[in-house]
Amino acid sequence: MGRSGRVTLSDVAEASGVSRATVSFVLNDDPRQTISAATRERVMEAAQDLGYVPHGIARALREGSSRIVVLNVDRGMEGNFSRSFVRGLDEELAEHDHILLVRHGQAIPEATQKVLDTIAPRAVLRLGEAYMQGHAPDEQDWENGFAANAAMQIGHLAERGHTRIGMALPDHDFPLTEARLGFAREAGRRLGLPPLECFVVPRPREAGAAAVEAFREAHPDVTALAAFDDDIALRSLTALRDLGLRVPEDVAVIGFDETEYGSLVTPALTTVHIDAEILGRIAARNALGIDIGGLAPVPGRIVVRAST
Repeated sequence: MGRSGRVTLSDVAEASGVSRATVSFVLNDDPRQTISAATRERVMEAAQDLGYVPHGIARALREGSSRIVVLNVDRGMEGNFSRSFVRGLDEELAEHDHILLVRHGQAIPEATQKVLDTIAPRAVLRLGEAYMQGHAPDEQDWENGFAANAAMQIGHLAERGHTRIGMALPDHDFPLTEARLGFAREAGRRLGLPPLECFVVPRPREAGAAAVEAFREAHPDVTALAAFDDDIALRSLTALRDLGLRVPEDVAVIGFDETEYGSLVTPALTTVHIDAEILGRIAARNALGIDIGGLAPVPGRIVVRAST
């Protein structure tokens, strides 16, 4: 074409030898217009050869919504779970000719609304929204859902003979903190364990060590820590080492939502791996009103390393 930039209706019109209006009628498949089959074929071939992509906003006005699905991921929700969820959601949407837009962090509501007004999305999702709204888990959740993954962490420690377990939490609220803690407590109750002892492991390193030391002094009978996520688990490992304690001989530690860093420390971190790709695909189909077929969540699994 001798120039760069986005291909327009005018480019297609020039290449096919018809008016811009005719191109618009053909590409929009306007039923009110009588256009010959030969002209339609010529326009479609020109559009394909030039790589013409319909303008998203124009198509949104025509269809009532765009082919964009928005996923909001709250700050603190980034991790292996969210990455695999996004991967499945993105791939499934692409298979049905839709595009995923991921927004990270807690955006200003006014700014969010401007984005939504501009792109007119097909659907707006929020990662983990059901649990943030107090969704009570059913037995399926306890078999292969979020509750089951939380229970798996506590169960792994119980299988190794730990009855007094501490829950190491982040120093600021995450959207799913309450749900995670509730599931862990219920898992302990189902296993007949004493109530979990909870405490916060803050940043920086010195503060984390002080918090772990204070917790150990208050609860000397606790022999294992179940961390909110791998980040908190790594902080706990560092604090225990700084205090001269051995892992797992003195205190066992298990993480959650596996990251690559857990395998690089000494002792290597035992953790819970969650593959949420199927959940992303299910969310995509639900958003588009498509039957989920035989798709079902994949159970999490324990990655056993040296820390337990």
